[in-house]
Amino acid sequence: MPYCGLQTNAKVGDKESLAKKLSTVVAQELGKPEMYVMVSVEEKEMTFGGSTQPCAFVDLRSIGLTSSQTPKLSKAICDLLEEEIGVKPDRTYISFADAKGYMWGWNGSTF
Repeated sequence: MPYCGLQTNAKVGDKESLAKKLSTVVAQELGKPEMYVMVSVEEKEMTFGGSTQPCAFVDLRSIGLTSSQTPKLSKAICDLLEEEIGVKPDRTYISFADAKGYMWGWNGSTF
């Protein structure tokens, strides 16, 4: 049920490894089974503040996401992106969205 989409202009050497690390962080911080976490990693042309220096946009959606969880998620994700691909936290935007179970489809039904 959690989805984490990363878009970045940074060079990602091993997308699979980064996706797995993001998956683990999201599952741990949300306290949800990793078997339900979906992650995508996309390199693309981007600017932030008129600069093409490394930047990132993360879209994190989950059923039951609360405002008390987002600060820790933001720190954990920013720390990981800085460590893994060199994107500074002040060049990362994260969009958090709480989804209602009936608005999230899976396995031919909804949650």
